[in-house]
Amino acid sequence: MAPGTRYFPDHGDDGYDVKHYDLELDYRPGPNRLAGTARLVAVAAEPLNQVLLDFGPFNVGQVLVNGERARHTLRGQKLRVIPGRWLAEGREFTLEVRYSGNPRPVPSPWGGLGWDQLEDGAIVAGQPIGAPSWFPCNDRPSAKATYRIAVTTPSPYTVVCNGRLVSTRRAGSRTTWEFRERAPMASYLASAQIGRYQVADLPGEVPQRVAAPAESLTRARLALGRQDLMMRVFTDWFGRYPFEEYVVVVTEDDLEIPVEAQGMSIFGANLLGEERLVAHELAHQWFGNSLTLAHWRDIWLHEGFAAYAEWLWSEESGGESAEAHARRWHARLAAGPLDFTLADPGVKRLFDDRVYKRGALTLHALRRVLGDPAFRSVLREWTEVYRHGVVTTGRFTELAARYTAEPLDAFFMSWLYSERLPPL
Repeated sequence: MAPGTRYFPDHGDDGYDVKHYDLELDYRPGPNRLAGTARLVAVAAEPLNQVLLDFGPFNVGQVLVNGERARHTLRGQKLRVIPGRWLAEGREFTLEVRYSGNPRPVPSPWGGLGWDQLEDGAIVAGQPIGAPSWFPCNDRPSAKATYRIAVTTPSPYTVVCNGRLVSTRRAGSRTTWEFRERAPMASYLASAQIGRYQVADLPGEVPQRVAAPAESLTRARLALGRQDLMMRVFTDWFGRYPFEEYVVVVTEDDLEIPVEAQGMSIFGANLLGEERLVAHELAHQWFGNSLTLAHWRDIWLHEGFAAYAEWLWSEESGGESAEAHARRWHARLAAGPLDFTLADPGVKRLFDDRVYKRGALTLHALRRVLGDPAFRSVLREWTEVYRHGVVTTGRFTELAARYTAEPLDAFFMSWLYSERLPPL
């Protein structure tokens, strides 16, 4: 990609691909103190005499490349590592960073992103550029890797990370929680939630759990009472659930919006009971977490699909039909400013409500063109072909075009690339 065409040109590096992250973290909630060792297994995409990592303002004690000490500098959210010898193109290498400090969110147009201290614990809200707030990484959404995350914290606290919990080890007054995420994951979706939580199982064929403060657990379970039915509805529409399990974390603190992570969603206690949000976050496990955009300009492939899942859930569960939702939102958007391009909204409009609603409208319009059987087949093939992979708008339009004899070029041009809102 040409320089300057990325929404976040200061994040990520195309010179290498990380295949696996191994994070050993020690966190003390009171002073908000994090000490860590990050071990990365990567492959050089070109001959490298340096490795650039996205990383926050920590104290970096030591850096090793292939087991040998390497020179390093940390300036302006970039950790520059100079190995003792060039790294050959196509060759695997290991990189280890030992660090400590007080994690703080990464500044952004939407406020601080990443690791944030709660009243009693910590939350990670990484989308889109918050991952460097707690571990060194190649922070671009197309760079997906497997993860092992082990967090040691005082024993009264529960830790929830991505993937499956494989062990807990208590030593004195502290406990280590170890998780493994075997499905490839973008750095912004990596998460660690720490709080005085109790964990309960939820019903369903797909393993589902909820973690919440003791006083909120019963309410949380009630609020998620229809989540398994949602899971079945979405599996019918979108194909098999893409991960080993699904966990919902409910924080004691209020949150403005829910937070998505791979295999996980995080709700503030104030958001419980808003069923459409439960549906929206669950749908992100397919659209955003399994199928992850290659470039942030394609954000509608996440948010438009999750917003349309809200309408599908409403339709399937006895609420308003998707058609009714579409007509109402089309009228609202038509009455607003027409200065927005869905397939390239710009950084400041990355989470504009029109990304969500016009994205959902685009899918509903496509459903009308193709008919329900073909539209359902498009969704299921989309999620299966690109399962745990990287997607673009062009790949979606190419796939959809195969399901009709009529050309869809004008249709997609008007919905995705024109500021004018097409008639429904």
